[in-house]
Amino acid sequence: MSDAEAFETCIGVGGLALFPSDTVYGLACDPEDRFAVERLYLLKRRSRDKPSAVMFFDVDCAFAALPELGQRTRLAMSRVLPGAVSVLVPNPAGRFALACGDDLSTLGIRVVSLPRLMGVRRAVLQSSANRAGGRDPCRLEDVPALLRAAVDLVIDGGELPGTPSTVIDLRRYEEEGEWSVVRAGAVGERELTEALHWQYHFDASTYTDAIRADVAAYDVLQDEVARASATARDAARVLDLGTGTGETARRVLARHPDASLIGLDENEQMLAAARSGLPRERVELRIGRIEEPLPEGPFDLVTSALCVHHLDGEGKADLFRRVHAVLPPGGLFVMGDVVVPDDPAAASTPLTPGYDRPSPLTDQLRWLADAGFEARVVWEVGDLAVVAARRPSAQMGA
Repeated sequence: MSDAEAFETCIGVGGLALFPSDTVYGLACDPEDRFAVERLYLLKRRSRDKPSAVMFFDVDCAFAALPELGQRTRLAMSRVLPGAVSVLVPNPAGRFALACGDDLSTLGIRVVSLPRLMGVRRAVLQSSANRAGGRDPCRLEDVPALLRAAVDLVIDGGELPGTPSTVIDLRRYEEEGEWSVVRAGAVGERELTEALHWQYHFDASTYTDAIRADVAAYDVLQDEVARASATARDAARVLDLGTGTGETARRVLARHPDASLIGLDENEQMLAAARSGLPRERVELRIGRIEEPLPEGPFDLVTSALCVHHLDGEGKADLFRRVHAVLPPGGLFVMGDVVVPDDPAAASTPLTPGYDRPSPLTDQLRWLADAGFEARVVWEVGDLAVVAARRPSAQMGA
């Protein structure tokens, strides 16, 4: 019997399992079995008013078990899980009540990816394998001997990292985009900021005013992106990265009246706003991140405005290679974005550390060239620039 099969069997019959997670050794039981939960708490000498996390071994299983989670919260969770993060989410249906301690309205969730327990479909109530307040065990021998003797299954995973999960509060994320670190741990705040921070708390009625207040040349930048896109003559298929509320897509479609467009953005509410202002018969909007595989090409034109600067240097170079791959010979990529200007005094766009990561134009032109583009700067003001990068036409006789 594999470790995964033994683990599921143990949990299914009401047993306690001592197992290696991705951080420290933990105790697990059926979160709906009151006797098993009481037994786990007694072994740990943990007060029953203290909550524990419910652990899943697959993100989709977590979402299926918690149908009340909103779209924003699901997206946030999918960006940090599986991983060494515990998330606090609202629990309006009072699910997994035995794990909630004295606050039934809040549920702690963990999702891990453990090769030894691959395929486990059960949710478990889990807590670190120590006495309440004790040291988190990174080796099996660090687990108190009484706990090791009292459980029904022991899985030895060798030495683990030893740093517990970072606990983040997402209870206000759905409505307000707010989150906070409740307990520092294995995942740093900068990494979480990159995954979770929204530069603008989205409100369809105020978003455009907010971004125009921060980026004074916003409309000029958008117009210049559209102007540069017009050099992609007879473009039939367009891919717009970071579509947002559709400002770039609207201007580009006006320049290419016979083109269809696929717009990509990670924020469903942004796309909902875009749908109201774009021609449905010509536009398909998809939820997705630019770090992930792009829609299947070929596209005659790829555009992006105020999106690529969220990637670090390696991420930009990788994106440029993937954009090159979905363009045919002669295809055009137009990017308007925040850059690091030669003169630091020229930087005027507000940036969020860890989330906004502009790069110098010289670096981006080099990465575009390395990806196979012929690129040039077509507009530049302060710390904003528009670059047009063309994939060279196929050479005859090659």
